Amino acid sequence: MRIRLDHADEYMHSLEEATNFNESMYFNVYDPIAQMGGFFRLGNRANEGYAEMTTCLYLPDGRVAFMFDRPKITTNDAFDAAGMRFDVVKPFESLKVTYSGRAVLLDDPLVMANPRRAFTESPWTEVEATLDYRGLSPMMGGEPVNDDGTALTEDLSGGFARGHYEQHVGARGSIRVGDEEWEIDGYGLRDHSWGPRYWQAPYYYRWLTMNFGDDAGFMISYIASADGGVRMGGVVYEDGAYTHIHQCEIETEWEGNDIYHRRIVAKAKAGDREYEITGEVMSLVPLRNRRVAPDGEQLVTRISEGMTRWTWNGRTGYGLSEYLDQIVDGRPVGAKA
Repeated sequence: MRIRLDHADEYMHSLEEATNFNESMYFNVYDPIAQMGGFFRLGNRANEGYAEMTTCLYLPDGRVAFMFDRPKITTNDAFDAAGMRFDVVKPFESLKVTYSGRAVLLDDPLVMANPRRAFTESPWTEVEATLDYRGLSPMMGGEPVNDDGTALTEDLSGGFARGHYEQHVGARGSIRVGDEEWEIDGYGLRDHSWGPRYWQAPYYYRWLTMNFGDDAGFMISYIASADGGVRMGGVVYEDGAYTHIHQCEIETEWEGNDIYHRRIVAKAKAGDREYEITGEVMSLVPLRNRRVAPDGEQLVTRISEGMTRWTWNGRTGYGLSEYLDQIVDGRPVGAKA
């Protein structure tokens, strides 16, 4: 088996037969001068008849502008739904993100734990975003294929993504929320995934994205399965190159009755070097996904999105700490007592 990644993978893939086939792109950014950032995601689930669109913007005063929608789609021809659009200008080098639409303004982002309450009791505003993303790093990832380049044949319908790659990026443009507008010149990370996806496939995971300017960054991934298995990975971005992380440890300080992550110590080994990065969540939005299992059980997944200030080697950086947990008996399964 080998990993394949071509320029063609920047574009849309053929719609497959799996009911839960998903193709998605995700972009995050933070500008430390404007003290403004967020993320944009579109996931096409054409066989289910809809896309998943998320806009999440962390404002300098602590509020969050948030929108989630499931617009109807019937094809996987483009990332273009519910006012959001992603365009590939030059594969691996330049992409464009635009969003024009409404968002709910959250004084307390934690209210999103109850989406109905958040969307009915919070004020609404208009959002316009135009961001030009440029690749800073090499690419990490791709699609596993046989040694001869042919597709793998095993059933992956219960998985999370077959093809997946990531890249550290810079982003410039503007974001307007209501009457306020910010010029953005920041850094972030983007990814692209395709293949069958259930949000309930991992038992829990920790996905930490970090940028310390245009010359340094990290992505640390820790994925746990219900049977106790763990996959660790990620990359260190230094001197224009990626070094793969082969071991990591993530210590989390939890907070509140709903058990959200607030402080993080991430330790990683890559090559012959060891790294330690500390993080403090500046603002957190809890998101939710629900699915009914074939036996009728209601499955609930929480994805906590924390805009995080990172400290490493005397430098300050920013990025998202994404904690996904299945919720069992009202508790996130990955939270340690």
